[in-house]
Amino acid sequence: MEADKNYIIGVDFGTDSVRSVLVDAAGELHAEAVHQYERWADGLYCNSRKNQFRHHPLDYLEGLENTLKEVVASVSAAMAGQVCGIAVDTTGSTPVAVDKKGKPLALSEPFMENPNAMFILWKDHTAVQEAQEITDLAKSWDGPDYTKYVGGVYSSEWFWAKMLHTIREDKAVGEAAYSWVELCDWIPFELTGGQNVHAMKRSRCAAGHKAMWNEEFGGLPAKEYLEQLDPELADVRDRLYEKTHTSDEAAGTLSGRWAEQLGLPADVTVAVGAFDAHMGAVGGEIAPYYLSRVMGTSTCDILVAPYEDIQDNLVQGICGQVDGSVIPGMVGLEAGQSGFGDVYAWFKDVIYEPVETILMQSTLLPDELKQALTEELDQKLLKTLSDQAAALEETDTGIIALDWLNGRRTPDANQLLKGAIEGLDLGSDAPRIFKALVEATCFGARAIVERFREEGIPIEGVIGLGGVAKKSPFVMQTLSNVLGMDIKIVKSEQVCARGAAMFAATAAQLFDDVTEAMKEMGNGFGKVYSPEKKKTAVYNQLYSQYKSLGEIVEERIERESTR
Repeated sequence: MEADKNYIIGVDFGTDSVRSVLVDAAGELHAEAVHQYERWADGLYCNSRKNQFRHHPLDYLEGLENTLKEVVASVSAAMAGQVCGIAVDTTGSTPVAVDKKGKPLALSEPFMENPNAMFILWKDHTAVQEAQEITDLAKSWDGPDYTKYVGGVYSSEWFWAKMLHTIREDKAVGEAAYSWVELCDWIPFELTGGQNVHAMKRSRCAAGHKAMWNEEFGGLPAKEYLEQLDPELADVRDRLYEKTHTSDEAAGTLSGRWAEQLGLPADVTVAVGAFDAHMGAVGGEIAPYYLSRVMGTSTCDILVAPYEDIQDNLVQGICGQVDGSVIPGMVGLEAGQSGFGDVYAWFKDVIYEPVETILMQSTLLPDELKQALTEELDQKLLKTLSDQAAALEETDTGIIALDWLNGRRTPDANQLLKGAIEGLDLGSDAPRIFKALVEATCFGARAIVERFREEGIPIEGVIGLGGVAKKSPFVMQTLSNVLGMDIKIVKSEQVCARGAAMFAATAAQLFDDVTEAMKEMGNGFGKVYSPEKKKTAVYNQLYSQYKSLGEIVEERIERESTR
């Protein structure tokens, strides 16, 4: 590697947008770009009433091209010529059906407008029934329990459940699908000009946490197990993969087409992909037993621990523990909440939508002013609610809420669960209800921390990253109070993309390992939130009420689902 080739690019595919950064090997940011997915913004291919959330692959391709072109154009030609590595992180599990060349079916006729042929987003919960079948069979069949390394419960947010649901629901897609791939595997494959799905390097992160891959099982679940779920699922297994790769490895080099298109060298190393929270944890300078919380629409909580500490300890009810899924050479453990920022956005929309309708239908205002007012309302509503909730004198308002508006990811995945609010009276105004919803998301975070501790995994500190961590002081202070712990906020705005850049630098051999890259390229921490002791004492009592309400709601939903 030439000494002057020390610029790298990290690309972060989120739920609403893709972000790219160009940094150097010392971690200095030189350029960044953001692209909002146009089809997603228009609500295409999604049905929230059915919990169906799909992304068209063109949204990803357009976002990739636009952001990469923008960051390259933002620097000199000489600097662009010194880029030596690219790495990508994505949401997950976000799989798609592909043909033998590894091309998503939605990029070909007749599937271009078929949601089942598109990427099935992480938050899609259409496969609840299939997830339960996968869990039940793993516990009852005459073979290994394939859920043992994914917390003992398989989720509708994950790979096999989504594939099984699609095969059953859409025979045309099932028959046309040669294989299935995760988004974090497809983007590097696309960048390297891949033409054979069998040559695609599959992410250890995605395979271990979402597809029940483990070396103990010899790879993916056995055909005999899958056969009992659906013969077509067993048939697809032969066209998937056996080996997996950590993200400090190269997936290949940038294809000639992409190099020419972007104005980059053709010998740029493209790293194996991974999930956003896992690379984000590295970008946030994770340390053993520090819980890295990526807080956005949902949360993903990441922890790393040495092999010798974990040994045979299997943590129940989380999203998996996988060798090398975060930092190669350590065990990566994942948990998270299916709704976090989404919970606040839901409440904002409840207030905003009827007001917007009245404003837009008003005959008292000119159209230009109506548009300006609705935009201002949309932009300021959440901040106003946060400021008003923070100004309330009482810690206990008498209102308790559950954060399960999008189901529960961990502990103990159950996507059938619903949110609830208890203790409303005629004095329950919008700031107090919003405060209860924020507290509910923080109580959900506490349930995760307590599960780790109950299972013998210490939590020595919390690292906050993501949009909510950076933009919502009220939420972060409440979280600190509920957990009774300090929360360090990562300085970097694009921490997941920065983490991807660290993996790119390692794959390009600028550093010996990811730990060294993290040390040299890290941006450090900014604000630290510390618990307010009087409020923490109150929240200890309110947390018991949260758990009690949760037990009632869960019991009722379970009873109704078995009728």
